Amino acid sequence: MITVRFFAMLKGLAKTETKQYAVESSVTVAELKKMLRTDFPAIAPLLSGRSILVAVNQELAQPDTIVRDGDEVGLLPPFSGG
Repeated sequence: MITVRFFAMLKGLAKTETKQYAVESSVTVAELKKMLRTDFPAIAPLLSGRSILVAVNQELAQPDTIVRDGDEVGLLPPFSGG
């Protein structure tokens, strides 16, 4: 299972804190985002842009990063601070 965690406003838009995906083989972050856009239309526009940061096992990931069974993926919306 791959566990996807939604943070901050994404949690509200997705109406859940986590989603699990059973995968038979590894997938890329880009492929996982495509699945998420289908399952969560409310966040699809955000996932299509570059504003959402993706972390795999608490390390920032790129679209071609491999996600494997047992991994945890975090979706981090834009944030500001000072």
